[in-house]
Amino acid sequence: MGFRAGATRRTLAVVLAAAAVGLADPTSAQPAATGADDVQAHLARLGYLPSNAGPGIGAERTRNAILAFQSWEGLARTGVAGPVTLARLAEASRPTPLRGSGTRIEVHIDRQVALLVEGRAVVRTIHVSTGTAATPTPLGSFHVYRQERESWSVPFRTWLPWASYFNRGVAFHGYPEVPAYRASHGCVRIPLTEAPTVYGFARVGVLVLVAS
Repeated sequence: MGFRAGATRRTLAVVLAAAAVGLADPTSAQPAATGADDVQAHLARLGYLPSNAGPGIGAERTRNAILAFQSWEGLARTGVAGPVTLARLAEASRPTPLRGSGTRIEVHIDRQVALLVEGRAVVRTIHVSTGTAATPTPLGSFHVYRQERESWSVPFRTWLPWASYFNRGVAFHGYPEVPAYRASHGCVRIPLTEAPTVYGFARVGVLVLVAS
């Protein structure tokens, strides 16, 4: 069941309330409860999921989109579409990028999201995890200078899928664990479900802005 334009906030909350239960378990292989499609439709409309996201896109991917939405809106980062999140989702607008032009990726450290931006339009908003206080992601303006589908990290002896380097050894890359807090050694962790999208957007030469 898709979202109908003009639905009231009360109607949306009632219709989507069941979705919170269905989306609460990101490891479940079962279809989300009735109403989850409406949550996904709203997330896609706002750029937290692909615009062509269809029903049943997946609980883990939807959870990451909810985390990105909650982070941007300043809500508790639970990954579950509870009553507060549903109410905000009904009235929210697509994120607004920093001033600038052209194609770029904005990493917002305080909100733990990356914005994929074309001109003044945010194409996608991605849940990320940046560097800890001890190993922070560097602030500033950079450019993607190298990309590798499978990149071997020498210091950490692990493979980094869908890696796009923008400052020495600091890169966007896919990772199995992308918590709702800063957890990396300086890189920008991307959920594996979204890593190919970021990799395709972050072609060599693309501007990267990392802001606090």
